Amino acid sequence: QVQLVESGGGLVQPGGSLRLSCAASRSIFSFATLGWYRQAPGKQRELVATITGGFSTNYADSVKGRFTISRDNSKRTSYLQMNSLKPEDTAVYYCNLQDSNRGYWGQGTQVTVSS
Repeated sequence: QVQLVESGGGLVQPGGSLRLSCAASRSIFSFATLGWYRQAPGKQRELVATITGGFSTNYADSVKGRFTISRDNSKRTSYLQMNSLKPEDTAVYYCNLQDSNRGYWGQGTQVTVSS
C-alpha cells in the first residue's frame, strides 16, 4: 500500500515556473509507472505526463517542450518541472503511481497562473 503527497503548488505569473513534488510512503519499484494529472474547473481530469520504471517519458501535446517529469527512486519522489506557464495551466495537479496491482493517487496541489 502506498500513500502519495504532492507539494510545490502555488500562484505564479504567466511565463513563470514551478516544480511539483510527489513523495511516496514506500519504495518505488522498477515496474511502477509514475504520472501527473490535472483537473481544471469544469473539466475532466487529464493526463499531463508519465514516466515508467525504465525512465521512458510521455507528455500531453499541450505541455511538450514546457514541462519535464522526472523521478528519484532513492528519495521515493517524482517531480514535474513546469516552465513557461500559461493561464490555461491553472488546475489542481495530482500525482499517480501505478504498480502491478492498482493505482494510487495523491490529494492534489493547486497551481494558479495569473497576473
